Amino acid sequence: MHRSIARLMARIAGAALVPAGLILGLSGVHAADLPAPLQSLEAQGVEIGEPFEAPGGLTGYVISARGQTVTVYVTPDNEHAVIGTLLDADGNNLSQPVLDQASRAPLDPKIWDQLADSRWIADGAEDAGRVVYVFTDPNCPYCHRFWQMSRPWVEAGKVQLRHIMVGVIRPSSGPKAATLLASGNPSKALQAHERNYEQGGVTPRDDIPEAARKGVQANGALMQELGYRGTPTVVYRNEAGEVHHVQGLPRGDDLTQAMGGPRPE
Repeated sequence: MHRSIARLMARIAGAALVPAGLILGLSGVHAADLPAPLQSLEAQGVEIGEPFEAPGGLTGYVISARGQTVTVYVTPDNEHAVIGTLLDADGNNLSQPVLDQASRAPLDPKIWDQLADSRWIADGAEDAGRVVYVFTDPNCPYCHRFWQMSRPWVEAGKVQLRHIMVGVIRPSSGPKAATLLASGNPSKALQAHERNYEQGGVTPRDDIPEAARKGVQANGALMQELGYRGTPTVVYRNEAGEVHHVQGLPRGDDLTQAMGGPRPE
């Protein structure tokens, strides 16, 4: 990607954080039908979604680059484009509803296979009716909270969590994650770590196997590739088989949808 475009995308990244691949849930536009500014962006690796009508004669698009998804607005002459947030006279953010709608779109189903091929630790029954992947950092307090919140579904045998161990919070996160992966019984080791989280959890080994280190690194690379920038990130399939995600600690309806139903009694 051209440096100026990369810097621009980096500056506006805080406006909306949506996983890479999410744009694949939208119908792409044929390059020949795009306005010239968007053809230039596409040539530099930016993914372009379907157009939508915007105020002032503008035409909006949702675009994605390097894990960041934002809106871009093309002028009526199709010769110029502005990347960023569109506000009305009252200061209302008109771009956010579009991005919110995009965030609810199903993810590329290939993501599920990528998650299945990662280095994960099972948490729950093998014959559970629902599998949920979770990017988990051993030092993440919200990951620990999600582990606590998920117990009713896991202990009822309804959900198996698959913790994709990463090291992003502190310097000790990677060694802790690798130590858990390298355990003779990773599932048991993870349970012990979570039960003793307030006391620091697992103690990193001095002799962590290289395969475990590389596993954590590969998980981190996958997390970055998918555009996820925080833990926990929860990925699940709904009853229709569509892949969805929740970034951050799931609460309320997000938790219920991720776990496949209300809390078991």
